[in-house]
Amino acid sequence: MNKRQNGYPEMDFSYFPGCSLATTAAESNQSLMQAAQAMGFNLLELPDWNCCGSSSAQTMCRNLSLGMAARNLSLAPPDRPLVAMCPRCLHYLRSAQKCLQQAPLTRRELEERWGRPINVEGEVIHFMEVLVRHGLDRLQAGARRSLKGLRFVPYYGCTLFRPPRLKNESYFEGEMENILASLGAEPITHALMYRCCGSFLSATDPEIVTPLVNEIIDSAAAAGADCLVTACAMCQLNLEIRRTGKTRIPVLHFSETLALALGADDYEKWFVRHIVDPRPIITKLVQAA
Repeated sequence: MNKRQNGYPEMDFSYFPGCSLATTAAESNQSLMQAAQAMGFNLLELPDWNCCGSSSAQTMCRNLSLGMAARNLSLAPPDRPLVAMCPRCLHYLRSAQKCLQQAPLTRRELEERWGRPINVEGEVIHFMEVLVRHGLDRLQAGARRSLKGLRFVPYYGCTLFRPPRLKNESYFEGEMENILASLGAEPITHALMYRCCGSFLSATDPEIVTPLVNEIIDSAAAAGADCLVTACAMCQLNLEIRRTGKTRIPVLHFSETLALALGADDYEKWFVRHIVDPRPIITKLVQAA
């Protein structure tokens, strides 16, 4: 029998962290693990996973990029969904599934290379979808800290909003603000919620990225937001490191916000990794309470 958390049975999911959550956005991964555990979700990390191929690999060699994503799919057990938090990872894993469904010969070649089947039919889902399907009641039951008084811009960026190649897939417009509003936060939606942050151009052409980031940050400030909340680690990084304007607004990971609401008290080790200090937000929440 499954263990129970806040009266709900625990649920197992395979989990693909991806490179960003394992390195530059480790605070997102740490807070995600805490939030998931508090709700009874066991995120079982894929053994020996590799980069999904979403950055330089796709520009160097399409077959290399496809093979990298397909190898991760081959590590995923078929009997449970594969969860990603990074929108780019989600996009590439889903794209690889579609490609291999339509190219059985390529699929067989890759399966022979690794000596195991590739999971092209199993679900690959974002953690936000786990919440929408299974976690809203769990989240309410486990909430220990109200988010009342927190005015936030739900920043989706362009990939999580809906990449054109996967236009018929289920994506998540409106879900971030619905989830956090249920915990007391106030969404501010008249800002640049879907404007591209520049993504990986941050590494090659930062002069292109900086004005995009400044516009996004300034739009949040003009709307009266306390912070932006994003589910994309690359967006969070760009919005912090490529900002050059005078406006300083914290950019929180969605997982950090969930973990705060679920009562996490070790947020210092996440927040110290931010360039713009989010800790005044905690003071505001305490005052509102």
